[in-house]
Amino acid sequence: MKVILLSDVKKLGKKGDVKEVADGYAKNFLFPRKLAVQASESASKVLEKENDEKARQAEIDMEAANKIKERLKDLKLEFLVKARDGKVSGAISNARIAEELEKYDIKIDKRKIFENVPVSALGSTEVKVELYKGIIGTIEVILKEE
Repeated sequence: MKVILLSDVKKLGKKGDVKEVADGYAKNFLFPRKLAVQASESASKVLEKENDEKARQAEIDMEAANKIKERLKDLKLEFLVKARDGKVSGAISNARIAEELEKYDIKIDKRKIFENVPVSALGSTEVKVELYKGIIGTIEVILKEE
């Protein structure tokens, strides 16, 4: 029996895949748990419509990420830190960078900030941020002594 998966099923496939499975497996396991529906013309149309919508949304997200990437190029985040003899006590974390970005109406998950973090050197440091799959922006973080 052909089924369309409504969610990821271990050892079978991912959401949206059309798979051939045993009738008993479909009727006794997949259908009761609402993991799949029987593949039909109407179900295929619904799946196609959902895939089109996902593709459209991905395109919108990618455009938004590219716009943010352009804004980040010109952005310089400055932090005042305590330092003694040129050595910083403490560091600037992902969360602190994300908080500072929100002041510029840029919302980025702190887990998407990577490379050279935490920042613990006086002066300028470039920090990379994953904005979308494959789109990486850079932020210049400047630490100044109080």
